[in-house]
Amino acid sequence: MFRRNRKTLGLLLITLLLITTTSAQAGLLDVEKDELKFGFIKLTDCAPLVIAKELGFFEEEGLFVTLEAQANWKILLDRVIDGELDGAHMLSGQPIGATIGIGTEAHIVTPFSMDLNGNGITVSNDIWAQMKLHDASLQAERPPHPITAKGLVPVVREQKDLGDPLRMGMVFPVSTHNYELRYWLAAAGIEPGYYTANDTTGTTNADVLISVTPPPQMPATLDQGTIQGYAVGEPWNQQAVARGIGVPVVTNYEIWKNNPEKVFGLTSEFVEKHPQTTRAMVKALIRAGKWLDASLDNRRKAVAILARPEYVGADEDVIAASMTGTFEFERGDKREMPDFNVFFRHHATYPFYSDAVWFLTQMRRWGQIGEEKPDAWYDEVARRVYRPDIYREAAQMLIEEGHLAASDLPETDGYKPPTGDFIDKVVYDGRKPNEYLSKFEIGNQGSRKVAKAN
Repeated sequence: MFRRNRKTLGLLLITLLLITTTSAQAGLLDVEKDELKFGFIKLTDCAPLVIAKELGFFEEEGLFVTLEAQANWKILLDRVIDGELDGAHMLSGQPIGATIGIGTEAHIVTPFSMDLNGNGITVSNDIWAQMKLHDASLQAERPPHPITAKGLVPVVREQKDLGDPLRMGMVFPVSTHNYELRYWLAAAGIEPGYYTANDTTGTTNADVLISVTPPPQMPATLDQGTIQGYAVGEPWNQQAVARGIGVPVVTNYEIWKNNPEKVFGLTSEFVEKHPQTTRAMVKALIRAGKWLDASLDNRRKAVAILARPEYVGADEDVIAASMTGTFEFERGDKREMPDFNVFFRHHATYPFYSDAVWFLTQMRRWGQIGEEKPDAWYDEVARRVYRPDIYREAAQMLIEEGHLAASDLPETDGYKPPTGDFIDKVVYDGRKPNEYLSKFEIGNQGSRKVAKAN
């Protein structure tokens, strides 16, 4: 009797094990390539990649991933194009710029948006003091936000008249930071400069000289006086506060509420050759984004992981300053900002065509796209680069597996509704890019070229 029961129990355990294993493997894709290397830059918004690796989401999708920090955005892009990296944490403008031939030309796509918001504009202590002299509202203990560049206008004029224009840093010519900095300056009437066929620096007709500086080097470059301000992602604005060398004056959440920030980029060739691998990547990244936004406790755990030298490598306190629901402007002026870093809420991970179109409008506005284009062209480029079809397939699998709710997948044709959530209240409709450009006094629009090649 005992032996028979023991035999029956053994068969039952084997059956349960088989059922459990089959269930666990049900959502596993037959990936074409399981050993992968992804690149990233030392910024807090590389978090979805880091969390997908550290919490085992990649492995659960049958992927064995190595993450490798890159020296700058150009090297990162070049290594993806050359196949040394299978994919990477990228600036939203990089896949778009590469695909239409701004700088390096290659067809790069993105099936996953990594986050919303997360950037700031910081000025040196000296420039902040001068801004306060020219704008009385900034002299309050807690100045009203958003802070415009109005107080910077006299400073810019004075320095330009002296033959020493204000110098500001951003991370890459097609970066969100470049366009946000230019948007903020132009909204106050400051000419940020133009790209032309003969000027790849974007400083033609400029009131302010904007140049490239790698993100981790921003605080040191500011401290040395090489630049007097910069636009960058975290933790490098909060680092300036911690070191007492600068003041973040505005965040990109205040310039454009819930704006798209980074994306995960791959070559179109990789996606075509490894479709199942690509879907598995996206599944893992969606899960990581959801985990990051699930609780404050998860954010604190993420901060500790990101602080490791192989990832962001900044002090935990500095990373936590913007990753746990607050943002500190002038030292001691810490404010609640729960949506400063968003990794899943507000459909943050979905690659909307309208996001791509906005970046294209800025490329046209500042001369990186040299000629007028019809609205249909903007839509066509957006559809070549942004791949919500891949995202939806991956998300649907996660819904069937119980990792997502159906409501987590937006009902959309790829375009968000028009929005006026900008610092200057100008309404953006992704379906009407030329109409949008026509609303600005500063910048190229239609057939009008503000700056012409010499």
